Amino acid sequence: MRRLIALLLAAILFCPPVSAASDTKYVAITFDDGPSGHFTEELLDGLQQRHVHATFFLCGYRLEDFSSLAERIKQEGHEIGLHGYSHDSMADMSAQQIRQELEDTLALLPQGCNVRLMRPPGGASASQVSQVCEEMDLSIITWSADPRDWAVHSAPEVEQAVLEQVSDGGIILMHDMYDSSIEAALYLVDELQAQGYEFVTVSELAQIRQCTLEPGGIYSCF
Repeated sequence: MRRLIALLLAAILFCPPVSAASDTKYVAITFDDGPSGHFTEELLDGLQQRHVHATFFLCGYRLEDFSSLAERIKQEGHEIGLHGYSHDSMADMSAQQIRQELEDTLALLPQGCNVRLMRPPGGASASQVSQVCEEMDLSIITWSADPRDWAVHSAPEVEQAVLEQVSDGGIILMHDMYDSSIEAALYLVDELQAQGYEFVTVSELAQIRQCTLEPGGIYSCF
């Protein structure tokens, strides 16, 4: 019985209930591993043309090379979250190592970034990840739709995978690292808007669904 109660509580945290107050379908599209030079530039151009805001989980080592793109992401109204400095898995890191990864990445972000989200590389989490995030006032964001665009370098296949997995309140995982991913992402924005979806950032999605993002909490949809 205790195990059943624990599983039910975990399910509520991972996918909070949808508010009945709105009939609009909302979705958040997120991009990991950047910024990535011309790939990110092309994506930002396309999102700007479509008046869509996304959430970018940025890597510290990438910020070393593309700091101006991080500034552009911020200035154009997108949300920024942390993805660690090295992109190494945090599952086997000590709490001190995880904190260093996050602090080193925070130090490279543009001034004025109010970062409240973190996505562990590969989605690999552990108790020490949640502990550090709780201490640093960060919520852990995973996803509900994963087309594995980092491995499937075919825009049509990526598009089909997302369309099969997407749902109201969902979080789409993609990467601004490949031509096929950028092509697929912009197609998906157009197609899902045509289907009645509105694109918002992760934090906006949580707010719309009246979900308070708790530090250290793990969320995959709203």
